[in-house]
Amino acid sequence: MSSKEKSLVIVESPSKAKTIKKYLGPGFEVEASVGHVIDLPKSKFGVNVEDGFKPQYVKIRGKEKIIKQLKTHAQKVSKVYLATDPDREGEAIAWHIASILDKNKEDIHRIEFNEITKNAVTRAIESPRAIDEARVYSQQARRVLDRIVGYEVSPLLWKTIYRGLSAGRVQSVALRLVCEREESIRSFVTEEFWTIQIKVKGQPDQPFFAKLVKIRYQGQSSFKKAEIGNGDDAALHVDRIKQSDFLISSLVRKKVKRHPVPPFITSTLQQAAARLFNYSTSRIMMIAQQLYEGVDLPGQGSVGLITYMRTDSTRISKEAIESVREHIRKSYGETYLHEKERVYRSKKSAQDAHEAIRPTYLSAEYSPEALKNRLSKDQFKLYDLIWKRFVASQMKSAVFDKTTVEIIGGDYQFKAEGEVLDFDGYMKVYGQAFEKGETNVEEAPDDIPAGLQEGEALQLKKVDPKQNFTKPQARFTESSLVKELDRLGIGRPSTYAQIITTILKRKYVEKAENKLNATDLGETVNKILISNFPNIFDVTFT
Repeated sequence: MSSKEKSLVIVESPSKAKTIKKYLGPGFEVEASVGHVIDLPKSKFGVNVEDGFKPQYVKIRGKEKIIKQLKTHAQKVSKVYLATDPDREGEAIAWHIASILDKNKEDIHRIEFNEITKNAVTRAIESPRAIDEARVYSQQARRVLDRIVGYEVSPLLWKTIYRGLSAGRVQSVALRLVCEREESIRSFVTEEFWTIQIKVKGQPDQPFFAKLVKIRYQGQSSFKKAEIGNGDDAALHVDRIKQSDFLISSLVRKKVKRHPVPPFITSTLQQAAARLFNYSTSRIMMIAQQLYEGVDLPGQGSVGLITYMRTDSTRISKEAIESVREHIRKSYGETYLHEKERVYRSKKSAQDAHEAIRPTYLSAEYSPEALKNRLSKDQFKLYDLIWKRFVASQMKSAVFDKTTVEIIGGDYQFKAEGEVLDFDGYMKVYGQAFEKGETNVEEAPDDIPAGLQEGEALQLKKVDPKQNFTKPQARFTESSLVKELDRLGIGRPSTYAQIITTILKRKYVEKAENKLNATDLGETVNKILISNFPNIFDVTFT
């Protein structure tokens, strides 16, 4: 086959090129751009404000050799397929590469795929499209805005503090969140409060605990929320409780369901892996990139194990749904398979350009356990988490037998709750160890003995008063900061790791015991930015 009969596929990373090359055969050459080849200049402003904010792009220093290689390869083939990442940034990279190839426009095609599998790559080659200029201009607008903010604001920091400091449209708002949390902790006034718990026993010879929830205060006919502000009041209530007779005023038993959480998107993957493994967000994204671009497996070469890891959508393809449901049926039985396909809603602000993060293959040979010795420790832990979360998302809900007991003792009302697992459902795969800190999981209730009856008299065994103090909100961790950025719609999930890395690198924030603390420098920078540019660094602006 002559070179003119061949096609050239250009991707961003060499590892991705290696994985794709084995799927395409001798009719294709695969080369990597190694990220951007053209960008705004580093040494000057690079935006013509007088001419409609037109960017003045230049070739990136150090990329001359790669650009020359891409141009040479492009001249030897009939068609060029630009297979950069399937997002705004990837679209801009494709646009810039097309501009330097000296190739007819009709011979340059844009392709994208959400997973690096043979079927996905083949389908992409069969259905090329033109470069989406709307996406390109969207990326360009953000890039220009970031440059304007950085170049116009940073000099103020140089004059006020010292040269080398920087401000960014999104990073500075993230810094503001950390600083405001720090200030709220400093200004927090601690207040004392007391809680009371009793230990009682009914006909089953098994004591259980109940918490004081309401008090019928002197002169009142109805119960009000229990509020005990000091030790003297607590002692008074303890004495009265000890003199009371107790009976079960209400006993409710019911089945409650706990539903699985959606498959991962970028922000929830970062939150979960940071929380469970204490990984930094940048480390999480690096490992996910490795799993997406391809891992070397004996006899198979480089294999992409997960779908694209920069996504804000919980959408799943029809083929993947069918595959995971068949996997559940075979591995766990029909009992564990949800009656119909579960569909999860994405946030209103989601671009919904790609699927959720999921495994590319669900056959036994690609299970986490089968690949454990082929992956690094970090790769295995993240792959195992992604695999189990995805499988669990199409399984039946877990079912608990929940018991709620209300107890009256004189002018005091107590409450005890307990639950027993009746059917594990999705928790067979994605159990409580993974769910630590998830919003669908409440604090584990106490055990309630079976055989209790409404109206039954109870014997008081112990009264346990406890002194407590109100606490300020905790300092952000990387996980909780990502959650807050996502909640407020600041930046895009794909940029969160870079945002956190930047404010740490600039020493505006430091990590101590896994918490993000604003430094003196960070607080000074934040005060200068907010006082001089309140609108730009407002949470709603980003």
